[in-house]
Amino acid sequence: MQNINLEDYKGVFVFAQQVDNELSGIAYELLGEAGRLAANLEEKTVTAVLLGSNVSGLADELAAYGADRVIVVDDPALETYMTEPYAHALAAVIEEYKPETMLVGATAIGRDLAPTVSARVKTGLTADCTQLEIGDFPLVAIPGKEQKHNQLLMTRPAFGGNTIATIACPDNRPQMATVRAGVMQKNEPDFSRKAEVITFNPVFEKNNRYVEIMEVVKAVSDVEDIMDAKILVSGGRGVGSKENFKILQDLADAIGGTVSCSRAVVDSGWLPSDLQVGQTGKTVRPQVYFAIGISGAIQHVAGMEESDIIIAINKDEDAPIFDVADYGIVGDLNKIVPQLTEAIKTAIANK
Repeated sequence: MQNINLEDYKGVFVFAQQVDNELSGIAYELLGEAGRLAANLEEKTVTAVLLGSNVSGLADELAAYGADRVIVVDDPALETYMTEPYAHALAAVIEEYKPETMLVGATAIGRDLAPTVSARVKTGLTADCTQLEIGDFPLVAIPGKEQKHNQLLMTRPAFGGNTIATIACPDNRPQMATVRAGVMQKNEPDFSRKAEVITFNPVFEKNNRYVEIMEVVKAVSDVEDIMDAKILVSGGRGVGSKENFKILQDLADAIGGTVSCSRAVVDSGWLPSDLQVGQTGKTVRPQVYFAIGISGAIQHVAGMEESDIIIAINKDEDAPIFDVADYGIVGDLNKIVPQLTEAIKTAIANK
């Protein structure tokens, strides 16, 4: 255990991920959550850490979404994400500014960066969190054991989603977590806000952990990001086949929605993983979520239970999906979905 003075560590920090000088959506979500956490602490400053090359111009955008302070590391070594220079930069920021809490998005970049940094600064890391709050640890006082207050309580699914674990890091700092995209609510932007901007130079020196990027190949996908969809028509194993998803696509087309799916569908090769909702897929919050032929396993529900309205269609009246659904229809989806599609088309035509 490292000997540190916990009182030296203050504030909630967020790694503000950017790619090609464009902030990733997770940065806004983390700023919103950081503000809510900071409101429960004595030190209420929210700090965004911005790493990249020629990225200083993004500081105002971070301020608009809730950053009180932006620490910018702007260097050509950070133009394209590589583990070593990014980990060096973020670890140096942590060692210099001593955040009490450090939040990183559970993106492809974040899942690589955060564990590397946590090891370097000798602290713990809770991965793929779905809930964060400030509270006491242990959660319930234990006789003879100190109960520490104002701890970051990090909640995440465990054992394949069959249980929920709440984890704390009471003896080391910073308290680090990666957070799933789509779980936290971003603030409404206020472009009149201004943040203190600090330029920090961690001094880069190439070492044998640097890699050489030979070529960057950018894949262009015509798949809509389901996290942005207002209406999702999601299918599970019960749809029966890849060809049968045409029924769901027809419904989605009629109501201006997007098709998504459960893990079983991806595992069967019917749809690409970009469309998967759930613990191992994407977390979504559409206004309307159709769960068609989806049983409602906890791993799937974890990714869509925050939807405004959930409509379930399943032939099994005991399917767990009906426990979270606002509206449920028991029956054969092959009959119900086409009828629903036609009814919607008729209603729109007569409008």
